[in-house]
Amino acid sequence: MSSLPPPDADALAHSAQLEALIRAEIAANGGAVPFSRFMELALYAPGLGYYSAGATKFGAAGDFVTAPELGSLFAACVAEALAPVIGQIGADAQFLEIGGGSGAFAEAALQRLQALDAVPARYAILEPSADLRERQHARLQANLPPALFARVEWLNGPMESPWQGVVFANEVLDALPTSRFVINEQNEVAEEYVGALADGGFFIREADADVLLVNAVRHVERSLEAPLPPGYRSEILPQLPYWLQAVIGRLTRGALLFADYGYPRAEFYHPSRSEGTLRAFRRHHLVADVLAFPGLQDITASVDFTALAEAGVGAGFDLTGYVTQANFLLGNGLEARLVEAEANAADEVARLALRHEAKQLTLPKAMGERFQLMGFERDVEFEHAFMLGEMSWRLG
Repeated sequence: MSSLPPPDADALAHSAQLEALIRAEIAANGGAVPFSRFMELALYAPGLGYYSAGATKFGAAGDFVTAPELGSLFAACVAEALAPVIGQIGADAQFLEIGGGSGAFAEAALQRLQALDAVPARYAILEPSADLRERQHARLQANLPPALFARVEWLNGPMESPWQGVVFANEVLDALPTSRFVINEQNEVAEEYVGALADGGFFIREADADVLLVNAVRHVERSLEAPLPPGYRSEILPQLPYWLQAVIGRLTRGALLFADYGYPRAEFYHPSRSEGTLRAFRRHHLVADVLAFPGLQDITASVDFTALAEAGVGAGFDLTGYVTQANFLLGNGLEARLVEAEANAADEVARLALRHEAKQLTLPKAMGERFQLMGFERDVEFEHAFMLGEMSWRLG
């Protein structure tokens, strides 16, 4: 029996509003919408979607915990890795964080960059959620020195002018609205659509896939050097190359760094993963029904890191490296940052919390291997960040 309590009355009323909106769009589109559109509305519908409404998402009181929410060690190590790139670019370097979460990453990263004398000319946060933007603003204004906070800016869209600097995104790719496909009995690619049940709720149906989706799946099969079998279902992001080029804007020189959970392509589309990686989370519980309670649960899919590598190279960058989170953090000063933080800790309880944080970030059964980081470079040197355990060879 699940220990997950049912949503309260206010939450259910909120979800009902979003369900009504989704049902209206389904009705206006002939009785079904692609799963990717359902996921987009469930997560990002203005004022109602999971990331757009006011409930707490991150940390112990939310639905999941991200690396920056555990403490400052993760962000400090990312800052260590990116500071040399900022130094190479010089006074005009800018920092773009995609999806700022609670603001915890920006707070710790800016503090470490200041200690390294590598504060960027501007720290821009591209955040689609107005609610999260307000929370980030309040946190950073309260916790950063005024001169440092003055460097922070929130963007409504990608940078329109040419710019140089670094881009960082933590657990953003897994929340991109993903297409779902199935190989039917005729070995054709079909797409999963979402329809509305008459008495409430939603269901999955299959329909013909468009050319973009078919081509994306066939590209995966060529890469795997084997067809996917009939009945195989999974996720794919045909729009990933376009999304990547859009969010980085007119970046002419710099580095990209992505942290997320996922697999190289051969593991992502392994025969044992024949139902894909799609799942939902609510109150730290894995929820089997991703269509239930829209707006109240996170919907997520793992990342095909081979697809990300292809998208980065296609955008004109060189692949710098691909490592587990544990190796990335250990290779970018985790031990030194832990020793420093312990020395400044108030008491033994605080020191124990720091050690627990480091273990959560690096142990294989926690975040250490399940999460990976991938970097790209253009006219800068970024290889130093991937010296420990580089595994790009697994992407083929």
